[in-house]
Amino acid sequence: MSDLQDPAGMAALSICEALLLALQDHNLLPEREIVGILRDAAATHQNAQGPETERKLHMETAKLINEIILGGNLLGRS
Repeated sequence: MSDLQDPAGMAALSICEALLLALQDHNLLPEREIVGILRDAAATHQNAQGPETERKLHMETAKLINEIILGGNLLGRS
């Protein structure tokens, strides 16, 4: 299922992004901590075990998280 056909995944991503932004906006977590959270999440998926189809999904998930970090989609706003 592509990410455009997964409303639960899109909702989860939007909610998590909003929470991380709120934590940063209210000075509860500095940017480096937020990036650390995202890196930990990506690493969890990169190290996932299981059947090939599950590992492929985890690798795509890790790739998306890493793109968010590198692209500054979460933290690079004004």
